[in-house]
Amino acid sequence: MRRSPRASRRDRSPRWGVRSTSDGTRAPHPTVALLSEPAAAPTQPRTPDEERALRLWIALARCYATFARTVSTRVAEYGLTTPQFGVLEALYHLGPLPLGELAAKLLVTGGNITYVMDRLEEQGLVLRERSSQDRRVVRAQLTEAGERLVAKAFPRHALAIADLAAELGPEEQEALRDLLKRLGKGIAGRPESP
Repeated sequence: MRRSPRASRRDRSPRWGVRSTSDGTRAPHPTVALLSEPAAAPTQPRTPDEERALRLWIALARCYATFARTVSTRVAEYGLTTPQFGVLEALYHLGPLPLGELAAKLLVTGGNITYVMDRLEEQGLVLRERSSQDRRVVRAQLTEAGERLVAKAFPRHALAIADLAAELGPEEQEALRDLLKRLGKGIAGRPESP
C-alpha cells in the first residue's frame, strides 16, 4: 500500500520538542532548548547580565505561549485562526483600513495579510475595495456577517484575556505593560544586530 506524500512528510517531521540527529538518536528540538532554563554548567561562561536576560526571555516566551494558546483555542470555536481574528478585531474597532496599515498594526507582512484576507473573504467576513483616490491602495472592511461574528466573539475573547491577566493585580498589570512597552520601544530603536 502506497502512503500519501502528506503522510510520509508527517512521519519524517520531528515531534514537537524532539528531533532526530544524524546518528538516528532523538534529541531535544532547538526551539525547546531555547525555552528551557539555562543549564547549570553552561558550555561558555555567562555573565550575570546574560543570565538575567536569558531568564527574562524565557519568562516572556512562556507567558506569550500561554496567552497565545488560550486565544487560539477561543477563536477556533468560531472557525477562525488567531491572525484571522486579529484582522476582524482590528477592522471592528478601527473601521475600514488600507491593507498596508492593517498589516503594520498586526505586525505581519503584506503577503501574510493578503493570505489571511483571502481566507476571510472566502468566508464572507471581509471585503476589499480599491481606493477611488489612489488605485494602489486597497482597503479592507467587515461585511455584516463579519461584524456579527466579531460582536459575538470579542466579549468572550476579552474575558479570557482578563482572566489570564488576573494573575496580577491592576497596578501590576499597568506596571508590566509600561515596562514591556519601554523594552519594546528600546529594542525597536536599535540598529539590526550582527
